[in-house]
Amino acid sequence: MNEKSYTELMKKEAMKKKRLRESFVLDLYIDSLLTEVLLNREKERLMNQIDAAIDKGDQSSFKRLSQKYIELVKKFGN
Repeated sequence: MNEKSYTELMKKEAMKKKRLRESFVLDLYIDSLLTEVLLNREKERLMNQIDAAIDKGDQSSFKRLSQKYIELVKKFGN
C-alpha cells in the first residue's frame, strides 16, 4: 500500500495552502499593476484632450474634461 504518514499529509496540506496564499498575493499584485496602468492611460488621455481643448479655445470642453480629470484624481489619487 501507498499510505502516507500523518506528518507527510500535514506537510503536503501546508504546502498547498502556502501555494494558494502566494497565488492570491500574486493575483492581487497583477490586479493592482493593471489598474495602475489603466488609470495612468486614462489620465494621459484626458490630459491630451484637455490640451486639445486649450489649443482650440474650447472652454466648455476644457471645463468638462478638467472636471473629469479632477474626479479621477480624487477617486484614485495621483
